[in-house]
Amino acid sequence: MNWQPGTVLELIEQTARTKSIVFDVPGWSRHRAGQHVDVRLTAEDGYQAQRSYSIASAPEDRHIELTVERIDDGEVSPFLADELLPGDEIELRGPIGGYFAWEEAPETPVFLVGGGSGIVPLRAMLRHHRATASAVPVRLLYSARSLDDVIYRHELTAADAGDVRLTLTRRQPAGWTGYGRRVDRELAADVCWPAAERPLVYVCGPTGFVEAVAGALVSLGHDPARIRTERFGPTGGETP
Repeated sequence: MNWQPGTVLELIEQTARTKSIVFDVPGWSRHRAGQHVDVRLTAEDGYQAQRSYSIASAPEDRHIELTVERIDDGEVSPFLADELLPGDEIELRGPIGGYFAWEEAPETPVFLVGGGSGIVPLRAMLRHHRATASAVPVRLLYSARSLDDVIYRHELTAADAGDVRLTLTRRQPAGWTGYGRRVDRELAADVCWPAAERPLVYVCGPTGFVEAVAGALVSLGHDPARIRTERFGPTGGETP
């Protein structure tokens, strides 16, 4: 798998700490919703830094989109979030990964659970679901600290967003009618399909969040083999 140059077309501010980057990558191989890419930066002295980022765009989208959360002491994310400009070129390698990718399986509903920037690959799945006019039931439960921290806020709260449930764990605006708590066993039971319906589950977010959600679902009787997880943290790079 070779490195390819990607030209920055657009930078979109999602939250105070996250930014989406739209790339034109000639000859890009069509990816699957949920896959990721490697990003490599090379300094003038030849020093290189490399990180992995989930692909935020659907396979049907014209360009590749990544969404980067700034990690203050990171080597890569501060440059991508704060210094990158339209017209700049970045080396990309991918698409990578298959375990966390989603492709339609008509007989089973799909439950997506994201925490923080863990929404990124799940957004690609939602877009893919919409682009293909899939009849598979898909439901998203997304946990963020506050409404200002909701990545893709306008997209996820739009009238045509589909079955999207938000929970704000630290601060809720006046008149908030969504959830206001962490994703625990009771919340998972309230939102997810019963275990008897054997939903396919995708959980993405910080390590502690993913472990808690997966554990809650297993305690509700869901088959661990039907729960796919992707996690990130201080020692796990900057994915997604």
